[in-house]
Amino acid sequence: MKKWLSFFRTIQARLTIIYVLLILVAMQLIGVYFVSSMKNSLTENFTKDLKARAEMLSILTADKLGSETGTTDEETAVESLRGMVNNLYINGAEIQVLDASGKIITTSVPSQNDYVGQRNTQTVVSRALQGISDNEEYIIADDNVRKKVVAKPVLAGDKVVGAIYIAADMKDLYATMSRINSVFLSGLLLALALTAVLCVILAHTITHPIKEMTRHATALAEGKFNRRMPEFGNDEIGQLSQAFNYMTGRLREALSQNEEEKEKLASILTNMSDGVVATDESGRVILMNTRAADMLGSEGPLPEGAPLDELLGLDHEQTGSLAEGNAQSALIHLSPMGGGDPNIVRVTFTPIHRREGGIAGTIAVLQDVTEQENLEESRREFVANVSHELRTPLTTIKSYVEALDDGALDDQQLAVRFVGVIRNETERMIRLVTDLLHLSRLDSKESSLRIQQTDISEMLEDVADRFSFQIRQKRIHISTIVHKDVALAWLDRDQIDQVLGNLVSNALKYTPEGGKIGLQAVLSEDGMLAISVRDSGIGIPKKDIERIFERFYRVDKARSRNMGGTGLGLSIAREIVKAHGGSISLQSELNEGSLVTFTLPLLNQQRGSEG
Repeated sequence: MKKWLSFFRTIQARLTIIYVLLILVAMQLIGVYFVSSMKNSLTENFTKDLKARAEMLSILTADKLGSETGTTDEETAVESLRGMVNNLYINGAEIQVLDASGKIITTSVPSQNDYVGQRNTQTVVSRALQGISDNEEYIIADDNVRKKVVAKPVLAGDKVVGAIYIAADMKDLYATMSRINSVFLSGLLLALALTAVLCVILAHTITHPIKEMTRHATALAEGKFNRRMPEFGNDEIGQLSQAFNYMTGRLREALSQNEEEKEKLASILTNMSDGVVATDESGRVILMNTRAADMLGSEGPLPEGAPLDELLGLDHEQTGSLAEGNAQSALIHLSPMGGGDPNIVRVTFTPIHRREGGIAGTIAVLQDVTEQENLEESRREFVANVSHELRTPLTTIKSYVEALDDGALDDQQLAVRFVGVIRNETERMIRLVTDLLHLSRLDSKESSLRIQQTDISEMLEDVADRFSFQIRQKRIHISTIVHKDVALAWLDRDQIDQVLGNLVSNALKYTPEGGKIGLQAVLSEDGMLAISVRDSGIGIPKKDIERIFERFYRVDKARSRNMGGTGLGLSIAREIVKAHGGSISLQSELNEGSLVTFTLPLLNQQRGSEG
């Protein structure tokens, strides 16, 4: 049932039905007109024939009915009339000759002889006896047969002497009409069948290209752009096929270009160092690249559909500005996925405007500015520390110069002491500036390494000898231990000397009299040269260990400054070790001493020669 219903919904079925109905209506109209005209024509001819026969019979019987004769002559006249009536044979018709009073004189039907002498009281007979010549009507006989009745007056001069009555059976006429209807109906059915076949063929020529286009359109929707539709001639359907193929080519090019642009955009979003988050007009996330997911700490699926304000932790005011499209940028703190200190992220908002007006969404660009902010903070702190370090000796120099200018210069002993203080403060500023320049060269990679083969044992002994005077003054015991596998190494002797000098100097400063300092060089577990400086000094609190290598950082600021330190020694040591490709670390317990260890890669002779 559904199959037939679906068939009748097709264009082919509709066209066939429409054409068949048009032919059917046309044939019906033609048939009605033709059958009606044929029926009228046959009936009219049939009636004319009856009237003509009645007219002829009325002329022939006029002499017989108009003469006044005796009985013998009347019988002869009746026989003569009977003979004329019988000779004027009409198939299926009854002919009666009536006298002036309407009595039946003779009849052509033998079975009706009983009615001879009786009056015929039909209306047509009465009208004929009144002299009216055009008298006809239809009657239904006792056997339910329709008959045509015609009555003509018989005139003898101007006198009506009788009438002729003819009642003709019309079944032959109707049989003829039935045969004509049958022929017409057969022709109609044949015409409808031929029309249906021709309509199916014609509809197929129209629907076949449409079906082909439908299949190609379906394949096109499934992404099969390499299929080409056949062109059906040069008519409208052929032109439609050409336009369809042209559209397919253009659509293939457009989609290919769109895919390329999409891949470019996806590649750009994936490889961007900044995070990108896109939202719809309601502020919910619809797109997020991998970098943004990492920055926001999303370990599972991307939180698409989540509100952007909740995702970024924006406050109410920022959320309102974002909804109105007025938000520009904001600094937020995001916790990293692995834990640790929160990252500082600058979020820049850009609204997406519709062509017809309004905001369709927002693009949020997340920029990790943690390092930038830390550098800026370090720069501010560095400037403040340098200013502070320079201000103290400059203030001291200014004070002593003013004292000398005010008269202290005249006091020989006092003047010498003041000049000595000025000299010490000047040398301290020179050391500070020298250290700053050294750090600057290390930061800018301008200080190249002069790699050479170095005897580690000799280098450690040289360092110990350099501080022998201070060691003897404080009665400190110093020892050097060098592992046999690291007797020789390739490194920048001068810079590593400076590192060891800084470490030993710090150990001497913070180790009380009678303490111990140990220098040791061994091979570490990862195959690197490990040099350590251990002391039994005052140690460093745990809270200060993490910042001990920062520039200008001092555990005991007043004591360090009084001892002539610039606060840059360990920073310089760390940069030199990093330049060699190593690392430096410090372990310490308060009042139990400290251990500073730095590792250096063991370079071969060829690498040392290149250096």
